[in-house]
Amino acid sequence: MNPVLLDTGALYALADEDDAWHDRVKADVDRHPGPLLVPITVLPEACYLVNSHLGQEAERALLAACVSGKFSVASVTADDIIRSIELLDPYADANIGFVDASVIAMAERLAIRQVVTVDRRDFALVRPRHCSVFDLLP
Repeated sequence: MNPVLLDTGALYALADEDDAWHDRVKADVDRHPGPLLVPITVLPEACYLVNSHLGQEAERALLAACVSGKFSVASVTADDIIRSIELLDPYADANIGFVDASVIAMAERLAIRQVVTVDRRDFALVRPRHCSVFDLLP
């Protein structure tokens, strides 16, 4: 099985049934056999957005999905942080930010090509080390 990484926007879209991306993200996540990896750096950002816009119950549901096995929370290594810093410089004009850079660094380390994201700009812009481009879902 080929793992996929989920970005903040994808987690938010899954939580918000009214989000324009909800149905597309849900369809891709539901049909993927897994594993569905959530970088630990993504989780606080997603929880903040979900709680701010959808409330505490929705935030708890997101966390429950992470401990129930629907998603696997993946640790970021020191090398991932170093690589994230390296990515921030060449993409400074795009201001990709640490969270997206950490997703990219983890994808490189784990040789993952597929990223579930609604942030097409950042993930389409970056040229990862392990492949020519990411396969962006949905």
